[in-house]
Amino acid sequence: MGEFDLIRRYFTRPTPNAVLGVGDDCALLRLGPGMQMAISTDMLVADRHFFADVDPRTLGHKALAVNLSDLAACGARPLAFTLALSLPDANPDWLHAFSQGLLALADAHDCELVGGDTTRGPLNICITVFGEVPAGAAAGAAARAARPATQALLRGGAQAGDDLYVSGTLGDARLALEALQGRLALPDAVLASARQRLECPTPRVALGMALRGIASAAADISDGLLGDLGHILERSAVGATVDTHIAIELLAAYVDLTRARSLFDQQLLRETALRCVLGGGDDYELVFTAPVAQRAAVQGASIASATPLTRIGKIDAEPGLRLVDAQGATVLNTFASFDHFNP
Repeated sequence: MGEFDLIRRYFTRPTPNAVLGVGDDCALLRLGPGMQMAISTDMLVADRHFFADVDPRTLGHKALAVNLSDLAACGARPLAFTLALSLPDANPDWLHAFSQGLLALADAHDCELVGGDTTRGPLNICITVFGEVPAGAAAGAAARAARPATQALLRGGAQAGDDLYVSGTLGDARLALEALQGRLALPDAVLASARQRLECPTPRVALGMALRGIASAAADISDGLLGDLGHILERSAVGATVDTHIAIELLAAYVDLTRARSLFDQQLLRETALRCVLGGGDDYELVFTAPVAQRAAVQGASIASATPLTRIGKIDAEPGLRLVDAQGATVLNTFASFDHFNP
């Protein structure tokens, strides 16, 4: 199978929302008046971001999901994406399943594949995604003076007194990774559920768009809650206090693990849960801030996007990140997030 046969067979489809899609030197996209384009690129590398035995269908899903999550963090509506794919060989069965997983998620978000590149080499998937977000300052309390003239959600903009939220559940992807790498034993049912979270994340696109004009700052959680929250704090020049007794409940597997007495004592379970929730990556949920006056609007965004939200702390004027327990006592922060070049 030749390179262009491969592209035609598995990745060429009609693109009604594009002026020009796959097959030329550039794709051409329509962009409505008063709109700005949001662009993000992510790369997945075999044996670094995924296991060799991963189902290619779920790999196709995740490859696009991690990019859509970046659009979600900006409050952008997906438009299109390009795919650069390095393959050891052109295996039709693998390509069929991979493309099915990729394109099913693309269809779910009306996001069109409009071009890319293929080459022979180690398995490597690189996607660039394009979205749109309204131009002009957002109305309401989230329109802070220091923000650019955009309705996009940005990392900068959090202010002292803001509430701190996360979407969905956290830590199960890291829990699965710990088990798959042999550092932890899990019941089969718990591992299967956690592995689904690792390999098939849900990008919170609808939530991101619903939070326009409500959230003061946002980021997606790809490398770990505390690490990605740290980007918000740095860009906003503020600090934060995180309630660990609330955060620990964000691990979906927590209740099941509490019952697995033969595997965990309570102290080990707490330490494991906090490590996964606070330092684990691959969650692709959103962490965001919003003024206290926007609590009802945040709840409305949660309902409109069918996405559960949890308030886990607050933004402080004093720089730095503080972790506290249920009594307000300080919890030592030893929960490092993922860094490719600082393992």
